[in-house]
Amino acid sequence: VQLVETGGGSVQAGGSLRLSCAASGSIGGLYSMAWFRQAPEKEREGVGEIDHNGRTVYTDSVKGRFAISRDNTKNTLYLEMSSLNPEDSATYYCAAWKDSNYRWGFKYWGQGTQVTVSS
Repeated sequence: VQLVETGGGSVQAGGSLRLSCAASGSIGGLYSMAWFRQAPEKEREGVGEIDHNGRTVYTDSVKGRFAISRDNTKNTLYLEMSSLNPEDSATYYCAAWKDSNYRWGFKYWGQGTQVTVSS
């Protein structure tokens, strides 16, 4: 499985962005998938996760502002971000196949897409 994120860019505080993550292979609803982010000189952190049933969990700092969804027919994962603030600036990564044997708990990773929020 290869993952490719798109949709990053620059936005002013209070704005919105939608990230997409296209999987080369079929995600078929079988994998848990997730979004992570990493700001310069900070640890990579989980933003949120969606399981094969579509259930989602989010880190506290994005609850109510971000929404994760998936379209298994298009093999695509989405991250809708609203009410963005400068602290959301980071490289955003999508991940698939939850497995504690791998770093950060997922086997497959995209290359990342940059999100910059200006005040």
